[in-house]
Order: sequence, then structure tokens, then C-alpha cells
Amino acid sequence: MSVLIQADQLRLINMGQRVSKSTGTLAATTVALFTVAGGEVLITSLHGLVTTAITVVNSYKLQLNPTTGDTGDLCAATDIGTNDTAAGSLLTFALATTTAPPKLIAGSASGGGYCGPLSAVVTTGQIESVSAGTDGVITWVAFWVPLTNGATLVAA
Repeated sequence: MSVLIQADQLRLINMGQRVSKSTGTLAATTVALFTVAGGEVLITSLHGLVTTAITVVNSYKLQLNPTTGDTGDLCAATDIGTNDTAAGSLLTFALATTTAPPKLIAGSASGGGYCGPLSAVVTTGQIESVSAGTDGVITWVAFWVPLTNGATLVAA
């Protein structure tokens, strides 16, 4: 008798729970993507999938807005529209070489041109996207595990 582990079970064991949220059209605004409740969680992976092309010059970043404490950047504000970011592109994060937060990197869905996903500990509050105004739509995907019993991360 053999036991097979399904892909979703293997993903859960290795990366944690999966949640996703679309930004909608990237107007000049701050949009809550995910809500963290009940304590700290470890984001094991966070990446974006461009579902509608981004073609307008812009400034875009992700930040953590905690319930208590100061809002902080998860990545540095980056222009992802000057050199068009096509639908199907992945947005991941350049690995930080200093104390500055990592920057968003656009790469093709077929690979190449970008670094690994962001991994971070976040506390109760919201993970937000901040856009200076552009076109396009991004679906953000987070994998996470609770560090505090009862902590959760859900789409906002």
C-alpha cells in the first residue's frame, strides 16, 4: 500500500496557508490587501501576478500598517510602469543588501530577471499597496504560518 501526498498538502507543510487579493485598478490610493489578526505571522512568500498590463509611469510599494506602532515599508517604492509590465509578469523582491527595504522587481512568467520572494514577520494590522496612480491590476499571493496561537492572515 502506498500513500501519496497531494500538491496542496505538500505546499501547506512547506509554505503554510495561501491567500490572495487583487488590487483592482491601481488608482492613486492606499489599498488594504491583507489583514493580520490575533498576533504575529510569518509570511513565507509574497509575490504579485500582473493580470492587466501596467503601462503608466508610477510609484508603487507594499507596506505594513500595524494596529499599534509605526507604518513601515515592506519594499521600497518602485516605478513598475515606465518599462511596461505585461500581463502575466511576476512581481517579486530584490534581495536587500543594506538596511533599506527590498525593491519590487518585474519579471516574465517564464522566468529570469528577478530574485526570490519576500519573507517577513508581520504583526496585527494590514498589509497595504500604495500607488501614486497608474493603470493595471496585480493579484498578490501570500503564504503564511502563525507565530502566535490563533493568529490569522486573510484577504482584506
